[in-house]
Amino acid sequence: MTLDNLAVDGGRALPLGAALTKDGVNFAVFSRNATAMTLILFESAAVGSPSIQIPLNKRENKTGNIWHCFVRGLKAGACYLYRADGPYNPERGMRFNPNKVLLDPYAKALTDISNWDFGKSLGYDPKKPGGDLTFSYTDDIADQPRCIVIDDSFDWQGDMPLNYPLRFSVIYETHVKSLTAHPQSGAKHPGTYRGVIEKIPFFKDLGITSIEFLPVQEFNENEFSRRNPRTGNLLTNYWGYSTVSFFAPKGSFSSDRSPGGQVREFKEMVRELHKAGIEVILDIVFNHTAEGNEMGPTFSFRGLDNSVYYILNENRRYYQNYSGCGNTMNCNNPVVRSLILDCLRYWVMEMHVDGFRFDLGSILGRDQYGRLMENPPTLERIAEDPVLNATKIIAEAWDAGGAYQVGWFPGGRWAEWNDKYRDDVRRYWRSDPMETRHLATRLAGSSDLYLRDGRKPFHSINFITSHDGFTLKDLVSYNGKHNEDNGEENRDGNDNNISYNYGHEGPTHEPVLEALRERQLKNFFATMMISLGTPMILGGDEFARTQGGNNNAYCQDNEISWYDWSLLEKNKNLYRFVKEMIAFRLRHPGFMRPEFFSGRGGSYNAIPDISWYDEKGNVPDWESIGYFLALRVDGSRAETLADRDDNDFYIMFNASTNPQAFTMAEAPAKKEWFRAVDTGLSSPNDILRPGAEKILPSQRTYPVKARSMAIMISKDITNG
Repeated sequence: MTLDNLAVDGGRALPLGAALTKDGVNFAVFSRNATAMTLILFESAAVGSPSIQIPLNKRENKTGNIWHCFVRGLKAGACYLYRADGPYNPERGMRFNPNKVLLDPYAKALTDISNWDFGKSLGYDPKKPGGDLTFSYTDDIADQPRCIVIDDSFDWQGDMPLNYPLRFSVIYETHVKSLTAHPQSGAKHPGTYRGVIEKIPFFKDLGITSIEFLPVQEFNENEFSRRNPRTGNLLTNYWGYSTVSFFAPKGSFSSDRSPGGQVREFKEMVRELHKAGIEVILDIVFNHTAEGNEMGPTFSFRGLDNSVYYILNENRRYYQNYSGCGNTMNCNNPVVRSLILDCLRYWVMEMHVDGFRFDLGSILGRDQYGRLMENPPTLERIAEDPVLNATKIIAEAWDAGGAYQVGWFPGGRWAEWNDKYRDDVRRYWRSDPMETRHLATRLAGSSDLYLRDGRKPFHSINFITSHDGFTLKDLVSYNGKHNEDNGEENRDGNDNNISYNYGHEGPTHEPVLEALRERQLKNFFATMMISLGTPMILGGDEFARTQGGNNNAYCQDNEISWYDWSLLEKNKNLYRFVKEMIAFRLRHPGFMRPEFFSGRGGSYNAIPDISWYDEKGNVPDWESIGYFLALRVDGSRAETLADRDDNDFYIMFNASTNPQAFTMAEAPAKKEWFRAVDTGLSSPNDILRPGAEKILPSQRTYPVKARSMAIMISKDITNG
């Protein structure tokens, strides 16, 4: 494509971004305070390619606060940037600089960002030597990535978002690159969206319903200058929680490196996952951007309208920092709110994703002064938006500014990452004293958190591990973090891991210790799968992936973060247990009930929906209960609101270091208890498939080994 014979006219104010038509491209960008705007068009994505600059006229090319134009004859694949001129007055929050080229906040793809040097986007304040780095007389047009005009057409082959109800979901959290970057992955397209497609047979075998990806919106992995003190290698922004462009999928995750290829390949991945019955959930970061604080680069929002997009300090030269990353997006400003809604709708309507997990979600509830709002309009709009009505919305219900809203996140139908579930289950299985009663609350769906505001058990996202912290294997292998490779002298990462190494720090070849650690892994998985709520597992935990004790691998693009697929064979017994436990949950409506337990009988059998026992079969004394807990769950359809009766269940927990014989409640009339799961037994007896469960005829006691749990199901002895 050449830039010859292009005609430019006034264009339209909406939609924002670069909208392709059969005749050309409409460009529209918001800036309330700019005094001049210039569109820059490039002949190609190549550095040094010819370009033209199109000044926009206030009379013909501006409607309200939107600058716009229509370029006839322009095609998909064209590249562009903006320049915005206006007042440079940091004390008033104005940071316009006509020498800076700027990305379109609505850009749907960027050119290669992998070699972008953020330092070249820095400038200086000539009026304040040593002050903030925001003004530059240097033109950085040759160094900055460019926006790409995208053709949204794609052969979806009839695909639409799957939108499974949360209560029927099992979420698998993973990083796109980590999944297949390791040489042991066997992927033809390692570290890419197509690499994910290659792992679909594995996902189907595992049985998960939904994949939650760490950020895939474009970010600059090379924004750090710190090195690994052990290897000398540069560390990277590996996780991607530092967004450059909210609408644009990460280009380096695509094996197709043609302009816009990342958009097509992302869509291919979603389509193929959906064909396999697997949802796509995106971890999305609206709380801040990669522009950082007043010392950071200017490449988009700051240069277009700094005081609109960010929450500024009382001295408006500086930024409020509720994200811990230098700046905070002004999420409840109407302009930013519209950007957020437009972005979410785009990912749902054009990219067919099924849901979002909102990083540091509490920031979306802060006003322009940083105060937490009682009824935040942005959170309510997301929850009530008609396009997003069936889309999963999951909040990380806290931020780095001190907000903690687990159990009372505002805005309606939001689900939440339940860190109280994580911590209480970890403490119980570590054998901390007086944790059994807290375990019971978490098993029953965390009604202490979600019942009071009308939410349901499935609004609790139950997890033991996530990307942020130890892997499950490391949780039972290390007493402390080992983050020296991050180059921060092991100061980074959480010190409160609620972990235990069982007598030896790190890997061991001692069989008894390895068996104990594997049993604890099975305990964690089994506990999560029989708890009310929506389970989320960390990718690789199902085959005991380790990060060598690093609990904050945000900067490790190497074998610390990559999944070593040789572990799948090495730990095949654990993997078998996990996939059978997932299938067990999804087979039994009793663990996916939509309402909280009442403790009363709501069906013809007069059995309470849940009953609690100590090891002797008595009602527990919750004030003095030890490490033993049992519960009976009624599986009748009147209790589970399912279309069929389920089995009843008797579940026993023993977090002590000694075996314990449990006295069991009587099985329902004309039925017997059958052993389905016992984490104290070796594979394959630790979990038995349907029809292979072991009958316990008239047996009133069952021995549960130390640090083990067992699950009994009721079955008709004549019909199975």
